[in-house]
Amino acid sequence: MPRRSPNPHTAAGERILATASRLFYERGIRGVGVDLIADEAGVTKKTLYDRFGSKDELVAAYLTRRRERWNAWFGERLAARVAAGARPGAEQVLAALEISEEWAQDNTRGCAFVNAHAEIGGIDHPGNAVVLADKQYMLGVFTDLLRQAGHPGAERLGAQVHLLYEGAMVAHTTRAQPDAFVTAREAARALLAPPA
Repeated sequence: MPRRSPNPHTAAGERILATASRLFYERGIRGVGVDLIADEAGVTKKTLYDRFGSKDELVAAYLTRRRERWNAWFGERLAARVAAGARPGAEQVLAALEISEEWAQDNTRGCAFVNAHAEIGGIDHPGNAVVLADKQYMLGVFTDLLRQAGHPGAERLGAQVHLLYEGAMVAHTTRAQPDAFVTAREAARALLAPPA
């Protein structure tokens, strides 16, 4: 009998993805097997493989879902800050860093994409493209905010602010710097200040 094409868009597929997403984020990708996911989702392993094809594809689906959730959450909040009067340039960049801190407060295991890369990076894995897309998205956010404000050197400065964002996320998660995002905003403010 020929194998069916994976189809995650079913009630069982949604349950599997929701369960896997929670477990992968809480325990790590390698720390979670398909037996545990199937058991907690109330399905058989066969159903899991019928819906996703492989654990690697399930990991990629988890990262894709998390990226979609983050992009929507972040985008809505940034749009609200802009509508509330955050001016183009430094104010909007600082708002983006504040919004990122809000997310980090509720996601205590840190950046799901950095965590995933630590486990799957360097190998041929379908999740790597999703991790890279997330990092390029945030780099693009900072660069676009500066470009739209007509900031000179927007690409270079956007890349520098992106590094502040990434560093703040890691330092906050590890508790190396409890006020990491405050420090990142101070550094961004100084970086983007007009020359004296």
